[in-house]
Amino acid sequence: MSGWRSAVRARGRPEELPRRGTPRGRLLTADDLDEARRVCALDPVTGVLAAARLDVAALVGLEAAGGQAWGFPATGPLAAVCWSGANLVPVVPPAVTGQDAVDAVDAFAALARLQGRRSSSIVGERTVALALWERLAAVWPPAREVRPDQPSLAIDGDPLVEPDPLVRRATLADVDVVLPACVRMFAEEVGYAPVATPGSAYALRVRSLVAEGRAFVHLEPGAGAAARSPVVFKAELGAVAGGVAQVQGVWVDPVLRGRGLAAPGMAAVVVAARRDVAPVVSLYVNAYNAPALATYRRVGFEQVGTFATVLF
Repeated sequence: MSGWRSAVRARGRPEELPRRGTPRGRLLTADDLDEARRVCALDPVTGVLAAARLDVAALVGLEAAGGQAWGFPATGPLAAVCWSGANLVPVVPPAVTGQDAVDAVDAFAALARLQGRRSSSIVGERTVALALWERLAAVWPPAREVRPDQPSLAIDGDPLVEPDPLVRRATLADVDVVLPACVRMFAEEVGYAPVATPGSAYALRVRSLVAEGRAFVHLEPGAGAAARSPVVFKAELGAVAGGVAQVQGVWVDPVLRGRGLAAPGMAAVVVAARRDVAPVVSLYVNAYNAPALATYRRVGFEQVGTFATVLF
């Protein structure tokens, strides 16, 4: 990679952040959002999920953004933040270590216990996310799945393979073919199909990404945008903040896998995202998904950290 390096560094195993009392955090208000975003910017790749929601909150308000922002410590300058919405996303920057890191996780766990489980997942830097879940496991419903090893990858230069010239931004005319592909991807990745009826939260989310120019597709050659042709390849920029665009929802039609379509498709997404959206493109992937890891590394992505996800 050229020039840019993440501040991410390994924290060790989650048990290295032991339980310790209930240090207090605080519910953030609109007046705290700029400072919270600065905390996320200390490690922009790891913080992009929370930072993207904080950006929305700064534009439309916390209530309209669909979640809460928590901060640590309870008084004084913020050292760590956590977004609590559809996902619970703790952000404890790498410079926050030792007892301060323990106290931050304990504070967020205390707030999460008070609120109760409203999120469909806990996701973030591996040690922090797993330590937070270790504190909540006794009081929240059981997790459906824990994914403890998800390499976080990033690229800040030109891809190492030629981009697929047929990958383009999806348009609203493509929604009727993009949405079913998104549902199939989600079901493969998460284990169940989301409710995607017209007007559902999932359908509106897909439509919003398309409308914002953050969805990319390769449709079957020769088919018009309105035709119900197969989606060969698709991906979305699911979170954008702090100079980072995080790719989500990468999918190749199963009948076309093994033909080398994913790497050129991802290369096209990287080129477009770096040109028009953000200079750094990131994603995270399950460590056991060897084919995906090989594809991303072939494109030029490098590992800059490790995430973990707890699914409910």
